Amino acid sequence: MQIQELIQQDFGTLSDLIRAHAQLQPAHPAIVLDDEMLDYCSLDAQMDQVAASLQREGLVKGDVIAICAKTSLNYACMFLGALRAGVTVAPLAPDSTADGLARMVADSGASIFFIDQGMSSSALALVLETPLLCVALDDSALGIPFSNWLAHADTKPLPVMVDADSAFNIIYSSGTTGIPKGIVMPHAFRWAQIKLFQSLGYGPEAVTMVSIPLYSNMTLSSFLPSLGMGCKVVLMSKFDPKNYLQLSEKHRVTHSMMVPVQYQRIMDFEDFNRYDLSSFRMKSCGSAPFSAALKADILRRWPGELIEYYGMTEGGVVCILNTRLFPNKLHTVGQPASGHDLRVIDDAGQELPRGSVGEVVGHSGTMMTGYHNLPEKTAEAEWFDFQGLRFIRSGDVGRVDEEGFLTLLDRKKDMIISGGFNVYPSDLETLILQHPDVSEVAVVGVTSERWGETPVAFVVRRPQATVSSEELQIWANQRLNKAQRISMIEWVDHMPRNDIGKVLKRSLRASWLAAGKVN
Repeated sequence: MQIQELIQQDFGTLSDLIRAHAQLQPAHPAIVLDDEMLDYCSLDAQMDQVAASLQREGLVKGDVIAICAKTSLNYACMFLGALRAGVTVAPLAPDSTADGLARMVADSGASIFFIDQGMSSSALALVLETPLLCVALDDSALGIPFSNWLAHADTKPLPVMVDADSAFNIIYSSGTTGIPKGIVMPHAFRWAQIKLFQSLGYGPEAVTMVSIPLYSNMTLSSFLPSLGMGCKVVLMSKFDPKNYLQLSEKHRVTHSMMVPVQYQRIMDFEDFNRYDLSSFRMKSCGSAPFSAALKADILRRWPGELIEYYGMTEGGVVCILNTRLFPNKLHTVGQPASGHDLRVIDDAGQELPRGSVGEVVGHSGTMMTGYHNLPEKTAEAEWFDFQGLRFIRSGDVGRVDEEGFLTLLDRKKDMIISGGFNVYPSDLETLILQHPDVSEVAVVGVTSERWGETPVAFVVRRPQATVSSEELQIWANQRLNKAQRISMIEWVDHMPRNDIGKVLKRSLRASWLAAGKVN
């Protein structure tokens, strides 16, 4: 069966698509990282080795593995090979704290922990304590060397039938206290993403740049469909504008998906105009607010189309904005993708007419199964219309205009998106409140040229407190993930509150802006 026939099916698997590419174009580059390269034949064979190794360890369909490591070819093969065995993957951030990582690993129910030396020092300490089998993807002494653990070449796994509802991966929200929510995505979710990408020029002649770590859902939303469509995928071990531009020129990159802060850093790079980017056909962006001015600058100076995506890790509706076709809509996040249903509801859960302001909810083929082990939280994230159709709440407040374009006005929840990663203020507030000199704290996101948004903590000190802002910032950041780190501590005498005692974070943010402070 040809690739297009496979993709036209109502459901299929990424594993089958990669196998088809291995048969049709075995020597075509699949994944490139620095001086290493895997063609589709080699990738397919290593996926078999990984799947057979997991089966040797006793893992069966529905079991879970956790991966906490930097981007590498071994990481990619491990992730993809697990899918071939019907095993669910929980990719975890290497800069997680030891406590946060321990909670996520335990919550996932992982049977094996795949790691490397790219983990934070505190997370590495967890490795010494975990009872799980640890396999070192970098062949370091942290665990069983991956090259020793991996089955011999040409080893074939037992075939596994995966259905649409089987769990593909568990993506964890950031968190330092309590158990972060694990977002369970079924295979149907990823299959729908692949079908969505087929109309964007992805194929064997395309070269996709992946510049965000592989544990990020933003990365997987580009990386996985690119392989499914037979592209050459160029990985970056760490993003920086100069290296991105050099690799783009070297590999004649045609497609790239990034977060707004990456685009901003590239466009601000002083030598940007010296690089030949004429190969680009499609650039896309998502995961964070994308300013109209930045979109316009990219359209003006960078060849190729620019598509903005709006959606949630939990799924629901995906909106698409083709910026070149709709230059008068750059302030919006576009229209719902084909087959995606967007509604706007009020606080009581009643559907509102077009043009009204309310919470955005969406239904599509890309929706999470639910939050892992958290049925009550799952129920809170769902909304059902009068016919019983299931929607996912976005937590975002917006308005849909007469042409169907969505304008986001605010986030109902106070989530901060820093460098493309979700940061939840409540996690940071709970941590800072543990300091003995802190009476009250509220964390808000403020604009950052480097990160898009960054957390600032407004703190009320206890009487006779002696801690300085610098000391408190260091204390907190030593206990937080990299993306969560506090950029500044602001002392306040009291918190602004409404009549029912809720802290008015908008007032705190407004005072910050009025003072002309920047990050």
